[in-house]
Amino acid sequence: MNYLLTIGLLVCSNIFMTFAWYGHLKLAENAWFSKLPLLGVILFSWLIAFFEYCFQVPANRIGFEGNGGVFSLVQLKVIQEVITLMVFVIFSSFAFHAPLKMNHLIGFALLVLAVYFIFKG
Repeated sequence: MNYLLTIGLLVCSNIFMTFAWYGHLKLAENAWFSKLPLLGVILFSWLIAFFEYCFQVPANRIGFEGNGGVFSLVQLKVIQEVITLMVFVIFSSFAFHAPLKMNHLIGFALLVLAVYFIFKG
């Protein structure tokens, strides 16, 4: 069951990461936030990123085979990247109404294929 906990923690981590990296772009639509200086925006993002690490570090420690988990270091990284893209697509679709184009879908399919080959060995 550690693999499910690891994946769940990675999903939570990536939700916070996406908001830390891109949420300030959406929040800039609000008058109070758009008046913040760049340093204020950076500090705001760092505050969110703190919670990202609160999920990311345990996910890697629990999931890593060297600590009794089921994933190699490479597998953890590939899982994290695919989750990042999935969370980003959902976020950008809802927050920015960004269209998902065919070349995006092909790129994501290739990443899923990469996951297959990483886990095959």
